[in-house]
Amino acid sequence: MPSRRTVLAGGAAVLAAPLASHADVRPLRFGVVADPQYADADPHLGMDRYFRNSLDKLRVAVAAFNAEDLDFVVTLGDVIDRDVANYAAILPIYATLRHRHVVLLGNHDYSIAPEHLTSQLGLLGLAEAHYDYTEGGIRFVVLDGNDVSLFAPPQGDPRWQIAQDRINRLAAQGAENANPWNGSLGDKQFAWLGGVLGDARARGQRVIVLNHYPVFPANPHNMWDSDRITALLEGQPHVVAYFCGHNHAGNYGEAAGLHYVNFHGMVDTPAENAYAIVELAGDRLDIRGFGREPNRSLRLRTA
Repeated sequence: MPSRRTVLAGGAAVLAAPLASHADVRPLRFGVVADPQYADADPHLGMDRYFRNSLDKLRVAVAAFNAEDLDFVVTLGDVIDRDVANYAAILPIYATLRHRHVVLLGNHDYSIAPEHLTSQLGLLGLAEAHYDYTEGGIRFVVLDGNDVSLFAPPQGDPRWQIAQDRINRLAAQGAENANPWNGSLGDKQFAWLGGVLGDARARGQRVIVLNHYPVFPANPHNMWDSDRITALLEGQPHVVAYFCGHNHAGNYGEAAGLHYVNFHGMVDTPAENAYAIVELAGDRLDIRGFGREPNRSLRLRTA
């Protein structure tokens, strides 16, 4: 991480440039699910993962979301664990949502036969794996952390060799996140991210970044290029939060007034669930957690 990084115990940083007033904007409310990772497979007891149980857990979460007035629901990746056929069991549960479903791809969404590696976008109703949208005056930026990885690029794609070079370089440095289940952004997507953040700043929009993979605090599950991502985000004071999954144990950190929230994996434990409802109003972001997901009340950067 950059040496200039400081982790704050609480409070908010001041924006470098004025943004539009948020005092009179209605609360934005959305549901969050991370890592359902459904598979028609026996539990992995050593990792505390109960793949089949995710169907009933997701039904409970969807019922809770449907009882609320939400703007959308987001799944932060790993809808399935293996075999593209598993989408056929879990997607009908998502279809019962009365809210828009925003979905990301995780590494386990690529744990499928090579001939299906490009099928997930269509199955999940996505035009692209990375994209952005605006809801309630907030710009949401969805990243594709699988872009440069050892599992997502098809055979012969130059991104695979770039991925091999990146993980080898990290391994030589003894980096704890030099693991084959992590990924990184391609340079083209990284440039796109910078452009979207610049556009949001010009429009006076706050930004929340959504990704499957964490980037902070330091963790074995972090993206290979987490340093350049956090450096970019820290230089964009209108970016207020970064939400992710992937690390099923959950995590949280704050740096330069930016909140990094790693949501717990739904697939873990035999029966205890994990999902959340987020409300953003004024200069507060409140997370109401269910099951293993804790409650959080976070103060946002202010203009």
